[in-house]
Amino acid sequence: MDGLLNRRVLVLNQNYQPLTITKTKRAVALFMDKKVEILEKYNEKIHSINFSLNLPSVIRLTKYINYHPKAIPLTRKNLLRRDSYICQYCAVKNKPMTLDHIIPKQRGGKETWENLVAACTSCNHKKNNRTPKESNMPLLRKPKKPSMLTYFQQSVRKKQDAWKPYLFMEQLKN
Repeated sequence: MDGLLNRRVLVLNQNYQPLTITKTKRAVALFMDKKVEILEKYNEKIHSINFSLNLPSVIRLTKYINYHPKAIPLTRKNLLRRDSYICQYCAVKNKPMTLDHIIPKQRGGKETWENLVAACTSCNHKKNNRTPKESNMPLLRKPKKPSMLTYFQQSVRKKQDAWKPYLFMEQLKN
């Protein structure tokens, strides 16, 4: 039962703007307080003496809130996630990844979304303390800071297929 209450739920503002991802336990509490409506449900149910409820998958606030999401923190996990765990020099996947500074730290390179990329250990050693141009190792794509929408889209797993229309990943079904 505890695992069911920790399932992820997409939270939308009243205008359907994605706000955050919460746990089922919090989503059910918001529903019971009549603060949200359930738009999409998982197949599993929770039961009490008085009611039975399909677990919510997507909920929408009943009142609009003025909310400005925080920036996605620059962490190793988030950076590898942005680059889909693919080396940005040789496109290899399923290998241990490191983080590479495009402009090396010793040459003034900062720890920013635009200066860090995922790299396999071979490419990182080959590039060494040089720029991609100096090492003749062009990047697959120019790195940039991910948006919150991209972050939500990357959070979708198989059980969260119902989230896709709300995250502009497919059209809503009529």
